[in-house]
Amino acid sequence: MGAALALAERGRGRTAPNPNVGCVLVRDGKVVGRGWTQPGGRPHAEAMALAQAGEKSRGATCYATLEPCAHESPRGPACSGLLVAAGVARVVIALGDPDPRTNGAGAARLRAAGIEVTEGVRAEDARRAMAGFLTRLARHRPFVTLKLATSLDGRIALASGESRWITGEGARAHTHLERSRHEAILVGRRTMEIDRPRLDVRLPGLEARSPRRLMLSSTGTLARPEDIAALEGVDHLFVEGGAETAAAFLRADLVDRLLLYRAPILVGAGMAALGDIGLARLGDAHGRWRLIDSRMLGSDRMEVYEAAS
Repeated sequence: MGAALALAERGRGRTAPNPNVGCVLVRDGKVVGRGWTQPGGRPHAEAMALAQAGEKSRGATCYATLEPCAHESPRGPACSGLLVAAGVARVVIALGDPDPRTNGAGAARLRAAGIEVTEGVRAEDARRAMAGFLTRLARHRPFVTLKLATSLDGRIALASGESRWITGEGARAHTHLERSRHEAILVGRRTMEIDRPRLDVRLPGLEARSPRRLMLSSTGTLARPEDIAALEGVDHLFVEGGAETAAAFLRADLVDRLLLYRAPILVGAGMAALGDIGLARLGDAHGRWRLIDSRMLGSDRMEVYEAAS
């Protein structure tokens, strides 16, 4: 399942409105097929893995990060039906599909065909891997990651506005990797006008995965954070700057994930990372975020937090 989850990450930010699923087929202790949802949502991961395995699919075990779909589509057949036709012996599923067109029906079809089904293997990892798809279904909006790059004292620039560069090359490269995993990237009007950021992906081999650029302002693409619900083809939104835009998304309770890069420098009287986020009491700030990852990127520390609710 770990291999299937890794394959699922290859499609993140490119499969909307479909989930980015990963699939591995194993027979006699050997991997015979690998698949992940392709750009635009088709082929599905299971279809890709079955095509690669061919006749070796018969009697194999399928590891899928999401319950194989049960509904037919003009774009392709149902994956549960493909698995039955291929003669797999067992299907291991990380997470059930909440899409009402499947939602248990895929697993039921497999069991009705005599296939052994195991569910719930590394379900939490699968939820993180497919957060965009799941958030769109449950909350009718994209999954939002807010990125902040700050000094130790929480500044994003000098008082003059100079901000290049707060963090080092390792942290900046990681930011480009994160951009590649999102369909769209958003900044505020002030950041766009002052910094003129390119907001693209400049990692060798990933340049084509630069996200769609959006601006938050009264005259921009979006006037309010809540407008993200209407974005088509965007299940993962990367909010990158600046302080007021970040604060606006936090005030609206629209941040699902915090990506914090902290450089080992002190700035002093500079620009704060955040504006007013609407806290009335200090106690309200506690218990809202949980740390899920922390590592060093050169001399900078990266921390990832998830919303607690």
